[in-house]
Amino acid sequence: MFKENLLTLRKMNGMNQEELAEKLQVSRQTLSKWETGEAIPDIEKCRILAEIFDVSLDELVNYDGGSSGVPMPPKGKHAFGIVTVGDKGQVVIPAKARKIFDIKPGDRMFVLGDENAGLAILKEEEFLAVFQTICKK
Repeated sequence: MFKENLLTLRKMNGMNQEELAEKLQVSRQTLSKWETGEAIPDIEKCRILAEIFDVSLDELVNYDGGSSGVPMPPKGKHAFGIVTVGDKGQVVIPAKARKIFDIKPGDRMFVLGDENAGLAILKEEEFLAVFQTICKK
């Protein structure tokens, strides 16, 4: 997955191999070998790549958007994939999302909607904290 992610990120950021190689202080041929899977950069070069593209090291190495076609999100942003809405409107939040956002069974969620922007789901206590802050102003 690394080679696909590297190639995708470089193109998404409008860089050619020479420009990226210069930032990494490697040859264009070295970068080409990374993109074709003939070689793999050391961990320090991977760290620099993650910084350049503003993604996590884990996403740079492991992100698999192939099934969903969703490009790699920037650091701190997440694309959890596609979920199916059940007959009664229920949506199963993916396990990785539940872990990252500390969502547990029984948690109450607040759903916001904007007809132009879509839906947002927040934990009840987070929404109430923001709401109380707004009310105090």
